[in-house]
Amino acid sequence: MTVAALTGAALAGAGGGATALAQPSPKIVVKDGVTQPVFSYEDAIREHVYVESSVDSDGDGAKDRVNVDIIRPEETEHGLKVPVIMDESPYYDNAGRGNESELKTYDADGDPVKFPLFYDNYFVPRGYAFLAVDMVGTTRSDGCPVSGGPTDVLGGKAVVDWLNGRAKAYRPDGTPVEAAWTTGRTGMIGKSYDGTLANGVAATGVKGLETIVPISAISSWYDYSRMNGVKYWTDEQPGLASYVDTDPPEKCAEVNAALDAGEDDATGDYNAYWKTADYRHGTIARASRVRASVFAAHGVNDLNVKDDQFAEWWRALARNGVRRKVWLSQRGHVDPFDIRRDAWVDTLHRWFDHELQKIPNGIMREPRADIEIGPDQWITQRDWPSRDAHEIVLRPGPGGTLGLERAPHGATAAFTDAPGPRGGGQSEGAMVSDPAAARPYRAAFVSEPLPATGRLSGTPDVRLRIKLDKPTSNLTALLVDYGEDTRVNYLGSGAGIRTLDTEDCHGQSTAADDACYRQTEVTTVTSPVNVIARGWLDAQNAHSLSRPRPLKPGRYHTVGWETLSQEYLLKKGHRLALVLAGTDADYNTETPTGAQVTLDLRGTSITVPVTAAGDDPAAMIAPSQRTAPWRGPSEVTLPVQPRDLY
Repeated sequence: MTVAALTGAALAGAGGGATALAQPSPKIVVKDGVTQPVFSYEDAIREHVYVESSVDSDGDGAKDRVNVDIIRPEETEHGLKVPVIMDESPYYDNAGRGNESELKTYDADGDPVKFPLFYDNYFVPRGYAFLAVDMVGTTRSDGCPVSGGPTDVLGGKAVVDWLNGRAKAYRPDGTPVEAAWTTGRTGMIGKSYDGTLANGVAATGVKGLETIVPISAISSWYDYSRMNGVKYWTDEQPGLASYVDTDPPEKCAEVNAALDAGEDDATGDYNAYWKTADYRHGTIARASRVRASVFAAHGVNDLNVKDDQFAEWWRALARNGVRRKVWLSQRGHVDPFDIRRDAWVDTLHRWFDHELQKIPNGIMREPRADIEIGPDQWITQRDWPSRDAHEIVLRPGPGGTLGLERAPHGATAAFTDAPGPRGGGQSEGAMVSDPAAARPYRAAFVSEPLPATGRLSGTPDVRLRIKLDKPTSNLTALLVDYGEDTRVNYLGSGAGIRTLDTEDCHGQSTAADDACYRQTEVTTVTSPVNVIARGWLDAQNAHSLSRPRPLKPGRYHTVGWETLSQEYLLKKGHRLALVLAGTDADYNTETPTGAQVTLDLRGTSITVPVTAAGDDPAAMIAPSQRTAPWRGPSEVTLPVQPRDLY
């Protein structure tokens, strides 16, 4: 029995009577602005219910029921009402959750015994319920998964509705059950697909969802699958749905066929199908409906769920006045629990206490953004991007220079969207090797050594004036740093972390579910070159993602697009380069068009948001007339970040 649940003792009275002391109500304890672990994790209630959703994803004529595994303080049986932390996932019976790929386990009655991750161990003793929800079509929920589409999202929304008395749920024996133990205030959290579902549910505007913590999460499934008409992957939508669905494949074969048709790999265009899985501007969910506060975390070097998923979401939330906070790391697809563990747990604790327990602990008065600018080097700033950033326009010049001056009229460069030796396009390593050398498949422009240090904070913007000899070409733009340095090895197998044999613990444990996880450390690489920002475009999609406009061969056209965002130290003595090429073999699945691309250098540029120590950020860029000879790597082999949506 815990302190918070102690009841009064019955005292014997004179003459054989008995007077019972009033039973004190169990209470959440707050000290130093945070909730305290006064409830027993071992004695907590563990149960599961089935929430009836509003959707029939498999078309069997019955509304899908969503399996919800619950752990809550035992004191909720005696009047305590608690808020909810919820992780909805499609991965509970396949990939598992977290760096150690944990799965849920159950007892003979089907009730949960082990919950993945530390959320239950840490927060239940502090007066929260934790819900591990099986996404529609996965694990023990009904239906078919649709790779982020409407039924994925609406299944999670139904759980929030049930917690607030607006939806039905049933026990395993079929009897109705209400969530009488909760305040209804709910926070959703999760990495990758899990955080994506949090984004989607929040974008429905559902009442009762007070906050979300999306980690490395998607906000538009079109932009997860492709950029500006250039495909990252082929068959991404049905492929992912098949992976997360452990039922026999024939069950959802028709649904998967519809996903295959809807994604339209033949064109790469944005269509009505993609709009249903767009949480920024979609038909089912959109950022303008978000009521919940948002504490986002993302890796600026995540080349799986690329960081435009965060940047565009953040921009939309800012327009809508959503209360928000962010952590940005230099890693790839990695949870901040495995980057900066103690600080993450403490910050997450204060965030949930503020948003769900309504404890005035001052977290909203702190700097909005925590940013890793080098291996384990963190800074804070008022917002993201930095409010001190100024746009510098870098322009290519004749002879492969890059600086502040416009090229003279008539100056041109050319390359061909040509196949590489492995098939597909050119590798990123080939694109950035020896930028001073002529290569038929790329045009490279290199700055003088930087005379001062600055920091890129935000999203570079590329503008090209091009002439093609065919109606379209795939285009790649790379902003590259040439200079020896030790950086986070985000392209390694751990995406920037190495898992150690030692453990630490956050929360209470049982024999079946401990709160201890293997520690990690940053991995680094010392190299003479690093790609800072990447961006891709199918030229015929330059003006519309939905209505391609082929370019008239032989005429100049202006095209432009934003690259992926970044936070990056531009160091004194290093050189910057703008590398322009055709199809990218490492990150695209397109077939090169064979088009020759002629650049009008006077109409070509990249705009870079930069903060610098002085009043004039442009002072960190030397003039474009090259005075120092190029001495750099003649051949570069860059690994590709493995795809890992989990």
